[in-house]
Amino acid sequence: MRPTRDTLLTGTPRRDTGTVVRSPEGDGLRPAEGARHRRRGHDVPGLSNDVGFRSVLLAGGRSYGGRVDEGVRPALAASSLARLPISSIQRLLTRARLARIPAGSVTHREGETGYHLELVVDGLIRAFVTAPDGRTLTVRYCRQGALIGVVSMYATGFRMPAGIQAMVDARLLRLSPDVVRRAARDDALVAEALMRELADRAVTYIDEIAESAFATVRQRVARHLLDLAAQESRVTRGTQPVLAVPVSQRQLADSVGTVREVVVRVLRDLRESSVIRTHPDHIDILDPIRLSQQQGGTLVPAGAPR
Repeated sequence: MRPTRDTLLTGTPRRDTGTVVRSPEGDGLRPAEGARHRRRGHDVPGLSNDVGFRSVLLAGGRSYGGRVDEGVRPALAASSLARLPISSIQRLLTRARLARIPAGSVTHREGETGYHLELVVDGLIRAFVTAPDGRTLTVRYCRQGALIGVVSMYATGFRMPAGIQAMVDARLLRLSPDVVRRAARDDALVAEALMRELADRAVTYIDEIAESAFATVRQRVARHLLDLAAQESRVTRGTQPVLAVPVSQRQLADSVGTVREVVVRVLRDLRESSVIRTHPDHIDILDPIRLSQQQGGTLVPAGAPR
């Protein structure tokens, strides 16, 4: 059966899939070691050979026949859940669903109610707020391993404070909030992992308030370009390798909370200073050191993924 856009993670895994395995210390996750694990077809937490396809169909879902665990495994290892033992991970993945999100799609809007908990498997997701005049401001970038929605499970009278949008094609692992909350009540390690995630989000958003309130548009543009470059860029070939950031001027304006015309002026100044080079669908960073000086001296992290 072909993979579907939104499918239950309860089918029988294929032989060529990866796995989540115990770390040498026995207290967390690490990637499976090469083809040896893939050839043996180890189970992924949450994938039960005993459940099989029939129970999935009876439950109203559709089986997933693809290599879902190849993406979910590293996403779990990069998340706040990585230190959990395998038994806890298996419980959390009960009733989980994998969703493919096309670029530009808004999965949650400001003001929505209801619990949700999602793990970014791959792609780039942003959380953004919207001004009355329609301008938007990105308050968080969510990459592989990011958890979205933990606060919704515990906040009284919760309403979405921000919208959630895919900047590129992405996949989300949608966990069951009911399953996760029950697990947190029964398992102190799960509760601790969720508290750690909530603490990280609180600190991040406090930092974001200061940066948004006091930074100039030029500083915000530089910061967002460097933030994207640290994870989403690629190194182009040629006599002068550059960082190519896949973002349009419109997307950049939406991210920093201003209009495109203002961003165009900032980018023109940076271009004339030979710091960047602009294209319709991406921006080349020619001099990341000088660009970092535009927003307070934060340097591009050494060895950042390309």
